[in-house]
Amino acid sequence: MKHQRNRSIGAVFFRSQPRVGPHSGPYGLARAALCLLPFLAGCGPTGGFLIRPVPPDQTLEERTVDRDEGLFLPKIALIDLNGLLINDTQNGLFTEGEHPVSLLTEKLRAAEHDSRVKAVVLRINSPGGTVTASHLMHHEVRRFREKTGKPVVAFLMDVAASGGYYVACAADEIVACPTTVTGSIGVIMQMIEISGTLSKIGVTTDAIVSGPRKDSGSPFRRMRPEERETFQKIVDDMYAQFVDVVCAGRPKLTEAQVRELADGRVYFAPEALKLGLVDRIGLMEDAIGAAKSRAAVVKARVIMYHRPLGWRGSWYAREGFAQGSPTQPTVNVINLNWPRGFTEGPVFLYLWTIGNPG
Repeated sequence: MKHQRNRSIGAVFFRSQPRVGPHSGPYGLARAALCLLPFLAGCGPTGGFLIRPVPPDQTLEERTVDRDEGLFLPKIALIDLNGLLINDTQNGLFTEGEHPVSLLTEKLRAAEHDSRVKAVVLRINSPGGTVTASHLMHHEVRRFREKTGKPVVAFLMDVAASGGYYVACAADEIVACPTTVTGSIGVIMQMIEISGTLSKIGVTTDAIVSGPRKDSGSPFRRMRPEERETFQKIVDDMYAQFVDVVCAGRPKLTEAQVRELADGRVYFAPEALKLGLVDRIGLMEDAIGAAKSRAAVVKARVIMYHRPLGWRGSWYAREGFAQGSPTQPTVNVINLNWPRGFTEGPVFLYLWTIGNPG
């Protein structure tokens, strides 16, 4: 499967065809040079800029980030799942960004169609995201396992909570870093109500609706009891789906045990292990070793997929920064750079967060 993107990332294109106008010819080149002068003079970010053509074909490439001794080794694919899980494009500074669900699917397809890839390590560092994105990613991981028979080991990093844990439950085995925070099994529908503030400044709102519940969830008035009941039922149904997913992924836990754990709280790695939410605590080499063991291979190459120009120095290289795409890192649970869809109305989330995401 090819996933092509025709916009340049961190590069400058010069047209080869002639142009006529005040900016053409040597004057145009001089103008372009002047625009770049501040960066070339050292005013730009430390390390300078790489100016080179970017191929229009942005099909994923693979790079070896670790290997055992030997020739013709089988492969272990290391796939990242970082940041907010949304069914939308995450744009960054000077970048078009990636669609998290699409990117995960594209990488799984690459591992599926490569007969030398014997297993996948899914490295998760995410506080969760939307219900739909989490469900789609879980589905794609399950589909990969069932179609190919190749094992998947989830390796949990700083945070693998709510939707991040939801996706991890699709793996054959879950390995948590000793400092991982995970769990947060539950659903949140975060809304705001600003009618009191508007009234203080003399602003009133009105809506023409086709039915009494068409504007349910509006921030311009208080929620009615019957509307709250409707939303609560949806949240409860989504919560039941989350519980089912955890029960399927953690067969040693009963539904009653899962529901007892699934009150929205997060768990530190040692407690998560004790409660049966993860299978073991370890580091990256332990996750790679688990993947090798499940795939019945002794030696292997560890590979990562990336866009052209991406660099992978080791298996700790992150998606995004490693390829020059400054996506926002997940360093805490309060993310102030929310995607545009989060401010357009009520959103159902498998997400660990503090306070109002607005």
